[in-house]
Amino acid sequence: MDHAPQNPEPQTPEPLHRRIAGDIERRVASGEWRPGFRVPTETALMAEYGCARMTVSRALSDLAARGLLMRRKRAGTVVAPPPVHSSALLAIPDIRSEVEGRGMAYEHRLLTRVVRPARPDETGLGARVIELETLHLADGLPFAFERRLIALETAPEAETADFSTEPPGGWLLAHMPWTEAEHRIAAVGAEGDAAARLGLADGAPCLRLERRTWRDGLGVTWAFQTFPGAAYDLVARFSPTKG
Repeated sequence: MDHAPQNPEPQTPEPLHRRIAGDIERRVASGEWRPGFRVPTETALMAEYGCARMTVSRALSDLAARGLLMRRKRAGTVVAPPPVHSSALLAIPDIRSEVEGRGMAYEHRLLTRVVRPARPDETGLGARVIELETLHLADGLPFAFERRLIALETAPEAETADFSTEPPGGWLLAHMPWTEAEHRIAAVGAEGDAAARLGLADGAPCLRLERRTWRDGLGVTWAFQTFPGAAYDLVARFSPTKG
């Protein structure tokens, strides 16, 4: 017996001020609007989105309250500089960009993909995560072994993404811009799956990068990337702080 198709529940449209704020945030996160960039005036944004000044003002005020923008009388609204938490900052690029920046051919292999409940020690990632293991290669040789968790409550599209064709880190940069990140760097000895995937003897020197990102206070991803010690170095250039 045939059944009539059920009509899906209508989705509540996103409030316009949040869409405006999201568009501006993506431009800032992508680097299109860099620190100091003068944001279009409220009048220009009203014309672009076809809305009232109150809607635009609310979007800009929300972003200013989160520290992404600075609003000044007579000077307009500009993109705020990133917060400084230490005297020297080290930017860790996407692995694909790092490999190709060295003039080497990049490829990756998705090794495992599991959707499961988050464990108690995986705090800040919500109830469900997708766990991925990826091997990154440079000119056909192992460059990094990565284990990554993605919070499905924050990034639900990740559950259907094809990470066999696009590496998880690159996908997240394109689809889920972060507003806060934390890096931890450690020298470790190769062991277990990392040693086997990288073709290293147990105890071989490696560099491990642990990275966590958040979006508006919600956890997005938690990644552990292990690099052979001879294949990766960290360089920072900076000037003395002026009084």
